[in-house]
Amino acid sequence: MLPRQELMEGSRHREALEAILDTAEQALRSWTPCWSGFIDGAVREDAEGRLAALAELTVQSEGGHPGAERRRLLLQRPEAPIHPSELPDELLGLEISGNFLFDPSTALDFRQGLLTTAGVNPADLGDLWLRGDRGAQAIATSSCAQALDGLTAQVRSVEVQLLARPIAALQCPATRQSRRFQSVEASLRLDAVASAGFGISRSRMAELIRQGELQINWTVVTSASREITAGDRVQWSGRGELLIEEVCLTKRDRWRLQLVRS
Repeated sequence: MLPRQELMEGSRHREALEAILDTAEQALRSWTPCWSGFIDGAVREDAEGRLAALAELTVQSEGGHPGAERRRLLLQRPEAPIHPSELPDELLGLEISGNFLFDPSTALDFRQGLLTTAGVNPADLGDLWLRGDRGAQAIATSSCAQALDGLTAQVRSVEVQLLARPIAALQCPATRQSRRFQSVEASLRLDAVASAGFGISRSRMAELIRQGELQINWTVVTSASREITAGDRVQWSGRGELLIEEVCLTKRDRWRLQLVRS
């Protein structure tokens, strides 16, 4: 039904895109809006760009809160498009509670714990953010959250309690307004630029990079010495994105950077 070979050509996310095309064809055959599973920003941008040329299909995205990074795609025919808010609520919040005072964990640790010890399907799990040393919160499909409600899982060395909650009861990350600013740095290393852009110490940023918390253009980077270039986008899950808009060398051989934080 869809020109799959043409739509798939050159994609770096072939498996995820294949599943989205399956959902798109289901929506076209049934004349019923269909949701994809949760996908990350790289897959979403790739899919939206490829599907935009199809006159027979409309694509919208929803992640449970305004600044969501992981989202689902709503695929439907354009004749009578339905806004996501008009469809039955299919998402719930998930409270992940435990004592992490002596074993601090990252968002990646929590996600991995849910996938490996609770058997969660990645497509059912949206954004996840930390709640200090008390655990984390996440957004999931209703079926996933209800199946986990009242169960326990393991995150690193800590046993966690899982509780399904309405999304309105969660403390979702604040929606950020884009901010453009300049910074002058001695180096174009990722730890130096990301430290200036996100406003934390360089040593802490280097540690986060080694833990796999940052991405450049949606690809995880674990080397703090990786150099950035103009046009790069640095993503930090739950903390937003940093666009390297312009890079130029000053008379004193330092780097002046035009940055956009969103």
